[in-house]
Amino acid sequence: MTPRRLRITIIDLVSKGPVKSTFRRLMNANTASLMPQVVATWCEELGHQVRYICYTGFEDLETVFSDDCDLLFIGSFSRSAQTAYAISNLYRRRGAVTVLGGPHARCYPEDAALYFDYVLGFTDKGVLDDVLREAAPHRPVGRFLSAAKQPTELPLLEERWKFVEATLDKAPLIKFVPMIGSMGCPYTCSFCIDSVVDYQPLSFDRIRTDLKFLQTKQRRPIVAWHDPNFGVRFNDYMTAIEDVVRPGRMRFIAESSLSLLSEPNLKRMQRNGFVGILPGIESWYELGNKSKTGKSVGIDKVRQVAEHVNTILRHIPYVQTNFVLGLDCDSGAEPFELTKRFIDLAPGAYPAFSLLTAYGAAAPLNLDFMRAGRVLPFPHHFLDSNHAMNVRPLHYDWAEFYDHAEDLTLYAHSRERLWRRFVANRGFTTKAMNLMRASSSGRAKYQGKIRRLLRDDPTARRFFDGASTQLPDFYRNRIRRQLGPLWDALPEGALMHDPNAYLKRHEAARIAAE
Repeated sequence: MTPRRLRITIIDLVSKGPVKSTFRRLMNANTASLMPQVVATWCEELGHQVRYICYTGFEDLETVFSDDCDLLFIGSFSRSAQTAYAISNLYRRRGAVTVLGGPHARCYPEDAALYFDYVLGFTDKGVLDDVLREAAPHRPVGRFLSAAKQPTELPLLEERWKFVEATLDKAPLIKFVPMIGSMGCPYTCSFCIDSVVDYQPLSFDRIRTDLKFLQTKQRRPIVAWHDPNFGVRFNDYMTAIEDVVRPGRMRFIAESSLSLLSEPNLKRMQRNGFVGILPGIESWYELGNKSKTGKSVGIDKVRQVAEHVNTILRHIPYVQTNFVLGLDCDSGAEPFELTKRFIDLAPGAYPAFSLLTAYGAAAPLNLDFMRAGRVLPFPHHFLDSNHAMNVRPLHYDWAEFYDHAEDLTLYAHSRERLWRRFVANRGFTTKAMNLMRASSSGRAKYQGKIRRLLRDDPTARRFFDGASTQLPDFYRNRIRRQLGPLWDALPEGALMHDPNAYLKRHEAARIAAE
């Protein structure tokens, strides 16, 4: 029997609600995910009618979410989960079947299944076809589906171009074209969702085809590689680029580890148009293999990494260095002071700080946190590595930790550091981006609010200490304000979740296997 032709709406939730920031207006569309575009392409190939939306926070909500469809597909990170749950509820009321994919679906499948008919883990065209052929409500608990591994092939850029173009139209100045050449990561950072996904390169011939096509659509395009760790097969990547892209014809941005960024590799990347690189440093005490610092720790690692980053900056103008605050190897003021020292030694790099966060089933390390009773039930809305640390720190009191975090953030964004970064950066775009980004960041102000909340609100203190699951009003009111009109559509119970669902599933599977 021929399956019926479905009216499908696909929403990529780049923003979790309405926003006003100038920096976000410039950049939100450039943070669009690749898989919703892939799913839209596959749905059309399977014979269905598709409406694709990249929600950046600047669209009119009533217009965006007012269509009638048979099936709604949402791609979401955990920070947008409450938004996704509310939108799913709106569409279910109108008779649609709803599907959730993306990182949140992989990290919190038990919770997501309460608000969606289908929750997808690894998604290939076969899994999607199964959903579209059935397309039936599953309530009160949705159906979880997953492929055995990440897809080995994705649609060509030309095949998904109309969805890429629709997103780029929302980026007023700088426009990043999303591409990917590999899945998974060979490194085993215990806190990372990609550490448990086998490294799998995609076809380099298809990369060549995509790069050829892109040159027919844009003059000097900027490609943002979505690889979890770009350049693991470095020579293959560079050869693919060199085969089809003339020098100066294209620009590239990627996330990579310092261990791959030797000076010969950097020179080759510079020749091939790389203008931005985002290496992970994470810790001054661990992950030496990833940063190519071996057994060096503390100030020795700071000096070694700073020298390496300055070398990178001689070849690639934009460098963002990524740090994780609150790791179990950290204690006292030293980790924060070492990061300040690094900022002084490598003034041209933009430092990005993430709070240690246990994203459900993202990493096996989270099981240890859950067994120790250290994971807090912060609403998903705050799980963006910035607005909540849902793991009680091992060696810090909460107030002490936020004192250090606020002090470091103020230091990194002080006028003196902004000026030194501005002087050290090369090119107008890099200087303007770093200045605008730091100036518009409200991170230190927010951290100060949390520090005062811990001091003044006993309810907040009990929640942070794990003595209560009552959500402080500060967080509830913030969600209500940021969701805007979607607050009223949030399903009952969708504000909170079981932070130990992954552990319970793991223990149930272990007992069943015995």
